[in-house]
Amino acid sequence: MTAAQKSGPRQVEPAEDAYREELAFLAAYDDGPRPPGWRLTPRAAVTFVMGGGDALALPRPVTGLPSRLVISPKFVGERALVERAVVTLAGERGLLLVGEPGTAKSMLSELLAAAVSGDSGLVVQGTAGTTEDQLRYGWNYALLLAEGPSPRAMVPSPVLTAMRTGAVVRVEEITRCLPEVQDALVSILSDRRIAVPELSGTDASTVDAAPGFTVIATANLRDRGVSEMSAALKRRFNFEAVGPIGDLAAETALVRRQAGAALERVGAPFAVDDVVLEALVTAFRDLRNGVSEEGWSVERPSTVMSTAEAVSVATSLGLADAYFPGDRDPLSLLPGHLLGVVRKDDPGDAARLLGYWDGAVRRRAESGARTWRRLWELRDVLDA
Repeated sequence: MTAAQKSGPRQVEPAEDAYREELAFLAAYDDGPRPPGWRLTPRAAVTFVMGGGDALALPRPVTGLPSRLVISPKFVGERALVERAVVTLAGERGLLLVGEPGTAKSMLSELLAAAVSGDSGLVVQGTAGTTEDQLRYGWNYALLLAEGPSPRAMVPSPVLTAMRTGAVVRVEEITRCLPEVQDALVSILSDRRIAVPELSGTDASTVDAAPGFTVIATANLRDRGVSEMSAALKRRFNFEAVGPIGDLAAETALVRRQAGAALERVGAPFAVDDVVLEALVTAFRDLRNGVSEEGWSVERPSTVMSTAEAVSVATSLGLADAYFPGDRDPLSLLPGHLLGVVRKDDPGDAARLLGYWDGAVRRRAESGARTWRRLWELRDVLDA
């Protein structure tokens, strides 16, 4: 019985479980040189993240695996960025993924950890309440009181576990951690060891990083002022900027795929028309970029109009259609959902969305585009 069967269905499968067959297939497919501790070769790791195009064929039969398999694309972005990230990890250097919220930084870090270590679950979630113990170690106080300091009483952090096993550890939202907590990473990334003074004089007084250990951190550009990283910590990371998806068709396909997967989990079909999805993604891109697809100026809201938010709206449209069939067409719900998104950071952004309707939406409606003509007719929703 698998762990998933023991614990029951999960809303979200970790990458190493969701793509278990692909990871095993790629490990057998490419038997080239691998960095210490890696499950896949660097080339296979990039293929896992970006997809392999045509079906790949195993060089020899492997029990339990198909002879041919199509590796699905999982990250929509530049292949060169992923290749640079993989090379950074192969060199056992820290990798920092930066970008606007909703650009799939966390998803990319999870995929990379699964490809390299076969385990994406070693994670520290950065918050204002994150303590240094969560980056180093803590204690089981019942054992500590009963036995005194001992390796058995020690509670390792995800970072310490990764060091012992030569794995990748993920630190999410690193700039949300207080500076003194961030500083704990400086010595870890420099010395590649953690001193345990409570166990001084024993073999367990120092934990050295095994080959393969490294750190993937993420940071939102909008949070740069929360806890600015020190120059010392910055020098220990290679920075990679993860930007929004550049292509309309690629972003629409991703939104369709992610929203469809969310509907599939609740046993409902995703029946939102492609025309509605394209209008949704186009509106998000126009408001995000400050310019329409046609080159018309658009006032940008302060809210981040991310692909992740577009997936959320598409999922809501799909759920409404599944649970309230025939009540209202999904297109008629779109203005209300967009209004909910732009109001998240600043209620005044509602006026900017109305300005977008009076500008780009109206001009498209006047050009005769049926979908945009219907959206223009729904302008009153935004005036309510």
